[in-house]
Amino acid sequence: MTEVVVVTGASGGIGRAVARAFGARQARVALLARGEEGLRSAAGEITRDGGTALAIPTDVADFAQVDAAAERAEKELGPLDVWVNVAFTSVFAPFDEIEPDEYRRVTEVSYLGYVHGTMAALRRMKPRDRGTIVQVGSALAYRGIPLQSAYCGAKHAIQGFNEALRCELLHDGSHVRTTMVQMPAVNTPQFSWVRSKLPRHAQPVPPIYQPEVAARAVLHAAAHPRRREYWVGGSTVGTLVANAVAPGLLDRYLARTGYRSQQTGSADPAGRPENLWAPADRARDYGAHGEFDGQATPRSVQLWASRHHGLLAAGGGALAAAAVAAWRRIRSGA
Repeated sequence: MTEVVVVTGASGGIGRAVARAFGARQARVALLARGEEGLRSAAGEITRDGGTALAIPTDVADFAQVDAAAERAEKELGPLDVWVNVAFTSVFAPFDEIEPDEYRRVTEVSYLGYVHGTMAALRRMKPRDRGTIVQVGSALAYRGIPLQSAYCGAKHAIQGFNEALRCELLHDGSHVRTTMVQMPAVNTPQFSWVRSKLPRHAQPVPPIYQPEVAARAVLHAAAHPRRREYWVGGSTVGTLVANAVAPGLLDRYLARTGYRSQQTGSADPAGRPENLWAPADRARDYGAHGEFDGQATPRSVQLWASRHHGLLAAGGGALAAAAVAAWRRIRSGA
């Protein structure tokens, strides 16, 4: 049966790659974003790959727009099977250089946008007692880093509300599922269009992954939503484990390295577009990839391990049992 999928932030970056991946599976995909040219191009890619695309210009900070988009998606494509929240914006700057209205805007888009999308999806999924909501998160949902306080705050908030919602759905015995995918640094256009007050051009902290890696993780999570969350990339695992074991030490490490690692050696181009208040891709298509193709990897061994954790656990158990048996034979002189 053909899936009906809604993807927010679908005009660029991870959202664009996710929408395209669902389209390649011949899904019916509603694409929500503000950038009309980006949406138009994304819809064309899905159609060329054999899927069905419905582009709906939407500001996820406005619940009325999100709910109207969900209603239109169901009317034109059919009952929703999957809703993927991706849309965000940010400001790269030290905390005390961010204005209150800028902080509010990041929160409205990057946190409340997920809340609005989840509300719109649940209004339609719960009465049917089926459907899946995927929250695209980040390692920064657990670990804050300098120069990204607004974004980190939003991702922490998403983590909290999603955990609470998951508990409520389990309490109700609902068959609607929600899961979260924690991403590493990804080569997306955000570094070309988010507002930045840094002296040099912003960059993702290496190692950097291509957005198709993120898209594969989202599609797997949508198909296997009983897992509460997925971690993508060895850097995500390393960051979250280090934060759980020695957060104070990580504070000091990031204080020393976090400013330098998030900036290139070049000055930020004068007059470049910003998407905080208006879409950067209203008249230009930026695609899924950012400026860092030369540094980004198209695969993640850790993602494969996360998707096959049961197989790896069984294999590890078998190896451990064999090692114990061999040790016993050695001790018995066999």
